[in-house]
Amino acid sequence: MLSAVLARFLAARHVHYGWVVLFATFLTMLVVAGAVGAPGVFIVPLQKEFGWSAADISGALAIRFLLFGGMGPFAAAFMNRFGVRRMMLISLCIVISGLLLSLGMNQLWQLVWLWGVVIGIGTGLTAVVLGATVATRWFTERRGLVMGLLSASTATGQLAFLPLLASLTEHFGWRAAMLLVCGAILLAAAVALLLMRDRPSDLDLLPYGESEVHPATPQPASLGALLMTPLRILAEASRVPSFWILFFSFYICGASTNGLVQTHFISLCGDYGLAAVGAASMLAMMGLFDFAGTLGSGWLSDRFDNRWLLFWYYALRGLSLLYLPFSDFSLYSLSIFAIFYGLDWVATVPPTVKLTARRFGSERANVVFGWIFAGHQLGAASAALAGGLSRTVWQSYMPAFVAAGLLCLIGAALVLLIDRGRSRSFALA
Repeated sequence: MLSAVLARFLAARHVHYGWVVLFATFLTMLVVAGAVGAPGVFIVPLQKEFGWSAADISGALAIRFLLFGGMGPFAAAFMNRFGVRRMMLISLCIVISGLLLSLGMNQLWQLVWLWGVVIGIGTGLTAVVLGATVATRWFTERRGLVMGLLSASTATGQLAFLPLLASLTEHFGWRAAMLLVCGAILLAAAVALLLMRDRPSDLDLLPYGESEVHPATPQPASLGALLMTPLRILAEASRVPSFWILFFSFYICGASTNGLVQTHFISLCGDYGLAAVGAASMLAMMGLFDFAGTLGSGWLSDRFDNRWLLFWYYALRGLSLLYLPFSDFSLYSLSIFAIFYGLDWVATVPPTVKLTARRFGSERANVVFGWIFAGHQLGAASAALAGGLSRTVWQSYMPAFVAAGLLCLIGAALVLLIDRGRSRSFALA
């Protein structure tokens, strides 16, 4: 395989193959996130073409968010059992199938089925859990930095493509923009097929920074036992108070990012006279600053108390969301919001992953984090639906934005309750 040849070539130059795996994972998470974020550009075009309300479309997107998060714990178990590379390829095939079929949709139930169920399941098979799995398997040193890079790829993919997608939609229609997303997914699938490997041991390597071999935990042989594994791990984790604090804080994280800003920001700006391309450019600016912010968060999470990092991230995000309703939606005020908010978009992920690995052990951290991420997407689904209902019922998104800002301040106080206990792992019954 190309990966074996490349691994030997890099080893001769003292470069660990984990960095190649990081690149393939980064690209996959980038394009999957682009598929998740793209519908935010299409809300207004779909309303104009089919007459669907904001609440109708938001309902479909809420289902996608729920499945995107709900699949996480099971995706982690599938990766442990069937391999990361195989699950990446299956995920990308499901997503591109849903996108291509949606080019011909004209009924609301088709939107719900394709953009809600099919794409929700497909993206959920990788999601942030993929990054947590790669970071914990391939890296012992620099794990926070790696998780920061992979987390940044998610937010960057959700936001950075939006100006191009908005421009294509404006000039050629939303279907042309959808084809661009499909092309990016095909590229990521080719890279994953050629370069991705499941574990360092597949190439006779140790994880980066590791000095001794740690055997992989045996996986269940039957499908039924495999599907029960995430539930058993949840039963164990739910007895640890820190799990629920991380779960509910990540609920707030999802409500204040993917569910609200990613989904409704372009439509919100449209209510104040800003064109879709301009609003998408603001989201792209958030994505660029998020890349720096999340990368910095990964670096900081290797050096400082992760609880206090989360405190400042949630508090500053809450203040930025509370600022937005009082801005005049000029280019200057929105730029301030984009920079301030963008630096904090998914900066919460690296410290959350590190706290999860410390409390529950690195081998099962991806499954536990999968359940925590399910809380994130439950929050995202709630905010996506609430934002649409707010716009439909009160003709304004502002109540939803104010509520999200207040939730972030609650989350800031909540994370300080996470204890400082030593790392602990647990065995399944």
